[in-house]
Amino acid sequence: MADIHPMAPEHLPRYFAGADGSDHLFTVMIFFVVGIILILGVAYFTLHAMPERMAHKGNSTQLQLISLLAMLALFTHNNIFWVVALVLAAFRPPDIVTPLNSIAQTLQNLAGRDRQ
Repeated sequence: MADIHPMAPEHLPRYFAGADGSDHLFTVMIFFVVGIILILGVAYFTLHAMPERMAHKGNSTQLQLISLLAMLALFTHNNIFWVVALVLAAFRPPDIVTPLNSIAQTLQNLAGRDRQ
């Protein structure tokens, strides 16, 4: 405490800047703010990628459409694209092609032609 000016009170808080210009509270707050920004950025991008992770179980056309919508939402900041991507990822589209192929195969069998 020998560095304190004679006119200064004896009870200065420890977070005040020192006479040499060092400010420990400012240094701690810089690290805190940078850490919070990094954590929020990781959380944002993790949440933003949620529809794409959900779509990996589906077919590739659906995954491509969801990825495109997610990228549009990221770059345009229109949240409706992200909501649509999330809805597409959450609900599987009905399989229309398999019954139609079965019907076509049956009709060809009835007509006497074998389908290659």
